Amino acid sequence: MPVITYREAIRHALAEELERDAQVVVLGEEVGQFNGAYKVTEGLLAKFGPKRIVDTPISEAGFIGLGVGASMLGVRPVMELMFWSFYSVAFDQILNNAANVRYMSGGLIHCPIVIRGPANGGTNVGATHSHTPENVLANHPGVKVVVPATPADAKGLLKSAIRDNDPVFFLENTILYGDKGEVPAGEHLIPLGLADVKRAGTDLTIVTYGRSVLHSLAAAEILQQEHQISAEVVDLRTIRPLDIDTVLASVAKTHRVLIVEEQKPFASVGSQLAFMIQREGFDDLDAPIHRLTTVDAPAIYSPPVEAEQLPNPRRVLQAALALMA
Repeated sequence: MPVITYREAIRHALAEELERDAQVVVLGEEVGQFNGAYKVTEGLLAKFGPKRIVDTPISEAGFIGLGVGASMLGVRPVMELMFWSFYSVAFDQILNNAANVRYMSGGLIHCPIVIRGPANGGTNVGATHSHTPENVLANHPGVKVVVPATPADAKGLLKSAIRDNDPVFFLENTILYGDKGEVPAGEHLIPLGLADVKRAGTDLTIVTYGRSVLHSLAAAEILQQEHQISAEVVDLRTIRPLDIDTVLASVAKTHRVLIVEEQKPFASVGSQLAFMIQREGFDDLDAPIHRLTTVDAPAIYSPPVEAEQLPNPRRVLQAALALMA
């Protein structure tokens, strides 16, 4: 399979869906003439023209609202947020209108919109540009929330998201944009709501998603090589719908669970996941569920301190060893 970057995988997914369906359009700040703030949409304007690749004003409330309305009329907009931190100024459009329109219309009106862009810390851009809002988004029925960790998953999940008839919030990571991996060429679809066992193991289950998957895999390698502990790494990929069956199958095998996420600890995705595991898999647990999160503070601006605030392989390793002890 071709080896391409996470950024290129997203671009390929966009180009293929734009080619396949004339109703797909891309809108956002600087997606066209500037080729995207992170160059994800590079070359798409030249190929598909300004009616399909639309530069918008710097007003998330305005252009997200436009996209929500267009999606209700049959367009399939893919909206780029320069940072997911800016979703809050379009909260009403995203989570009050898009999330509820199918229910409020008795199923007569769909809202097939995708909102995508980076949602992560670790780039030293400060507390107002470093949010990971997947827990807030997933709290609203009627939406789907996707957080891919690898180039292959980014492509396959984005293509499925664009074809979905519900609002899909697609959270990327700026640090991952340059990561390379094997990605199937052509038609490559991954169903939303299906987790993936990235590494098989027998002693410990690490449940994670997004960039924390890579930290967990690095820690699992050290656990195996230096401590003879076999860790299974389960990548959720989709936060809502959440594939609890794959998680519980792993817990039944390993009997210990560590949840790793780039979220603040209070009311996070991991909080809900821990509840679901203990409710459905309590008898399989040989130890309390452990969690490793971002340290509970606004994103720290200092690069070396922020690196310790977020999950990293050393912190994951320490948490795993504490659980095994």
